[in-house]
Amino acid sequence: MKRESKLLLSKSCDSLLLSIELFNRPNDRGRVSSTLIFLDHAFEMLLKASILHRNGKIRDKGATQTIGFDACVRRCLSDGTLKILSSEQALTLQIINGLRDAAQHHLLDISEGQFYIHVQSGITLFRDILKHVFDQNLIAYLPSRVLPVSTTPPTDISTLFDVEIKEIKRLLMPGSRRRIEAEAKLRPLAILNSTIEGKKGQPSSSELNKVEKDLAKGRDWKDVFQGVASIDITPDGTGPSLALRLSKKEGMPIQLVPEGTPGASIVAVKRVNELSFYSMGAKQLAKKMNLTMPKLLAIVDYTQLRDDQECYKEFKIGGIQHKQYSQKVITKINTLVQKESADDIWQKMKSRKTNNKNNTLGVGRKS
Repeated sequence: MKRESKLLLSKSCDSLLLSIELFNRPNDRGRVSSTLIFLDHAFEMLLKASILHRNGKIRDKGATQTIGFDACVRRCLSDGTLKILSSEQALTLQIINGLRDAAQHHLLDISEGQFYIHVQSGITLFRDILKHVFDQNLIAYLPSRVLPVSTTPPTDISTLFDVEIKEIKRLLMPGSRRRIEAEAKLRPLAILNSTIEGKKGQPSSSELNKVEKDLAKGRDWKDVFQGVASIDITPDGTGPSLALRLSKKEGMPIQLVPEGTPGASIVAVKRVNELSFYSMGAKQLAKKMNLTMPKLLAIVDYTQLRDDQECYKEFKIGGIQHKQYSQKVITKINTLVQKESADDIWQKMKSRKTNNKNNTLGVGRKS
């Protein structure tokens, strides 16, 4: 392992241990904020260590600072050579980062049930990445005396939200004058929902007020928080060995949000028909681009478009594998052929395949 990667991994594990220690402390003073801050930091260091371990870069050209949390997540999700995250895992990281931001910069009153779910799912994800990238077990970094995060975990998110909404409504009742407390309790729910729906940043006071009015009118929380209603928390095991993973419900695809989209996070659960998004087969795409199939496939291979989740996805329907492309491919190919012609790219790919074939057969080698 590279030395920089090794040092970042060590720093990451230090922060994870501190987050576990703070979660389990007997004193609640500063517990939520400090736990989330160290857990968030643990993941940023872990992702940077992973990127370096896979020969990636954590500094952009000419930059003096290393890349931030969001850039780490995006690279580990969408870069073909660095990819270590699934969409659900990226969503878990976004939620932890959003809660940390609110806890560090404003007010966050999160229930113990909610807090537990996010911390335990975070530790599960940390363990999964550590094993997947570095082939190391998390138990190797934990002292034998470490406390479990919880032995009686709440894993039903619907029941949890029912309880939370009931308490918020009580705080908003006429005469209670506890709107600030209600907003602090509502904020983690709103952050969770907006993160799932692909919005980045903290909810504004006007947005929270709208949610309060909707709840006061008797609207079901599943209609108000449609993003939350689209996910599940999946338990695996029991007691100290329990793992929690966030998973999307069937029919609710998670899409990669284009980089640079104002106010957007990295991934979001979208209520769309994926076949409508990835609407073209190779023949349809070749016809739209006025290219022959060989030239189109040469460009696709040359640009590694199949590694881009915004452009390509495979579906299995009735036992048949369908390779589908989105409309975004058209823009990417048009941009490319303005710099290099389709004929030039085709010739390059033909030469590359010929050279690879010759190397495989040993052509030109000295005996």
